Amino acid sequence: MIKKVKASLHEKLIFIFLIILGVFALGFTTVIKNKCLFVKNFDPQKINFKKPNNIVVLNAECGNVIIELYPEISPNGVERFKKLINLKAYDNVAFHRVIKDKLVQAGDLEFGKKDQLDYGKIGTGESGLGTIKSEVDVEFYFERGSVGLARTLKYNTEDSQFFIILDDEPLFEGEYTPIGKVIYGIKVLEKIKYSHRSEYVLRPDFINTVKMFE
Repeated sequence: MIKKVKASLHEKLIFIFLIILGVFALGFTTVIKNKCLFVKNFDPQKINFKKPNNIVVLNAECGNVIIELYPEISPNGVERFKKLINLKAYDNVAFHRVIKDKLVQAGDLEFGKKDQLDYGKIGTGESGLGTIKSEVDVEFYFERGSVGLARTLKYNTEDSQFFIILDDEPLFEGEYTPIGKVIYGIKVLEKIKYSHRSEYVLRPDFINTVKMFE
């Protein structure tokens, strides 16, 4: 007959410790995998905007990014941005250029769409509407959250691509056309996928939708 061996207090404590450790490890793994866990998702319907007709809601993986546009600063740039939004042109477009804690860029409508991504050409695509003139004469401070139109090395080449800065960038002042600023949800952008090796991201995150609030 086999005698039943009772576990000592020390063994019981070790067993309990191992269970707690396993639960902690499982919880920690869940947190690591869910990059959006601690990101607040703002509901624009619950916010009272002073100028609702100039509010844009960009939805990404971790929630809404709410942008206020500044047509009084860059009327042509804002008009182009609104036109593309109303055409739903930015839906399912990649955040193709991301610099950690500095900048996210999207809006390549030709080579950045989810169903026709072209890694060899992404960042060079056009909207088909032609370029517009740079609007850099009005004083504007590119603070964290500022939204601007991207261009080539030459002025007057803005089209559909835009960037949002995640840190103050005083050197951008007078260089890029500002169209607005993020007023809620900038932490959503901080969770956008980036690469340690390049500014251009392999298998990037995508914009879900971009809509005018009104």
